Amino acid sequence: MSVWDDVVGQEPAVEVLRTAVADASAMTHAWLLTGPPGSGRSNAARAFAAALQCPRGGCGACHDCATTLGGTHPDVTYVATEGVVIRADTVRPLVELAQRSPSQGRWRVIVVEDADRLNDTSGNALLKAIEEPAARTVWVLCAPSPQDVLVTIRSRSRSVALRVPPVDAVAALLVSRDGVDPAVAGVAARAAQSHVGIARRLARDPEARARRSAVLAIAARIRGVGDAVLAAGELVETAQADAKAATEHRDAAERAELLRSLGAEGASTLPPALRSQVRQLEDEQKRRATRAQRDVLDRAMVDLLSLYRDVLVVQLGAEVELVNVEHAATVRELAEHSTPEQTLRRMDAVGQARTRIAGNVAPLLAVEAMAIALRPQG
Repeated sequence: MSVWDDVVGQEPAVEVLRTAVADASAMTHAWLLTGPPGSGRSNAARAFAAALQCPRGGCGACHDCATTLGGTHPDVTYVATEGVVIRADTVRPLVELAQRSPSQGRWRVIVVEDADRLNDTSGNALLKAIEEPAARTVWVLCAPSPQDVLVTIRSRSRSVALRVPPVDAVAALLVSRDGVDPAVAGVAARAAQSHVGIARRLARDPEARARRSAVLAIAARIRGVGDAVLAAGELVETAQADAKAATEHRDAAERAELLRSLGAEGASTLPPALRSQVRQLEDEQKRRATRAQRDVLDRAMVDLLSLYRDVLVVQLGAEVELVNVEHAATVRELAEHSTPEQTLRRMDAVGQARTRIAGNVAPLLAVEAMAIALRPQG
């Protein structure tokens, strides 16, 4: 057993991190772990943090490994925003924390799982701590690519690139760790395009598989502008419902806890002095809901891209396996009734919608434009 067991298909990156743990000359105070969604950046960061704290370099069985992987080690801090950006008021306490010596462990490790969401203000605040590191503090930043991080931070960090893990490796992990049936694990790993977290959800949640199938069915349903507008509305409504379901219970619990801590539990009206604190919580919850909705929509578009990728594979006669094997009939139908050029234009439309939503265009407008571009062209 080892802390690296869940970091699948990343042997070159793991070797670099293992060497840093074992050899002080290979160690540095700031690391930037990059790789596409699903490559396991967060898993690698947690494993690295555990290995740094472990007396045996990441045995996976000791107290330091267990508490680090479980998120309870007193000298390991994880930062993962549920908003659109990481704000400066989140970073400033980390800068102060970074100057303290570890209380129990060998290192003080601060893991920022969404370093690409740092804005100029929060990024510059973080830069000060990275430029003047404490002797036993290690920063581990995670982002999709080096270009997603402020160049000043990037230039002061050592980059380690992760790759998309092989489908077989992800499927094997689902079988060994989660007890998933091998056939289901293979389908889920391909459908998730080797994204470990999404593969696990698809393998274990029939409703998640049903939602994904409904998204892919949109491609065959759209015959005209009317169909496109209806499909776009359904897609956005589904994303809103999923985001609400994911955050509603937590929002209510947070509000109840805040009111209890303020001594206002059960009050029909709030005193003016307390309203600002409740409003601040509500604003944070709205940002979290926006992020959740964007993430759901983006995943739906990634699924559509995988379908059109399969269509193009069939149209070009490429000797590669389909991502969506269980939707082979839909893939063949779309391939027969369109040209490779049309498929590429549809893929461009999906990619443009992703870019627009990331740029704060109203989701319904962006998805409607995409859906209209997916209709059959004469």
